[in-house]
Amino acid sequence: MRIDEVIHQPVRLRVMASLVALDQKEQLDFTRLRDLLSVTDDNLGAHLLKLEEAGYIRVEKTFVGRKPRTFLSATAKGRAAFEEHVDALEGIIRSSDRRGATEPAARQPSGKKRIMR
Repeated sequence: MRIDEVIHQPVRLRVMASLVALDQKEQLDFTRLRDLLSVTDDNLGAHLLKLEEAGYIRVEKTFVGRKPRTFLSATAKGRAAFEEHVDALEGIIRSSDRRGATEPAARQPSGKKRIMR
């Protein structure tokens, strides 16, 4: 298990979580995802490009009537990478829970004050 640096960035993590929550054949509209995540078009576009380059998402551009629309879905590779990333995060949490129960309490500050200038 390993942390996936592509997915680990917070916006990309939220994108992947949104897309893997869909059935494999389902897609999410760019505008709906942007609104769901409360990000700008440019910000979301940059993160989607990174995920697409990694092969984690599929971007389908089409027209509905005369309006361009972009639909997004997670690829099998993206779903597997997300699952591995979540497993790695859960492993970190489990290991910190075990350490917290067996390790001595954290050292308390010495009481000395630092002067910041």
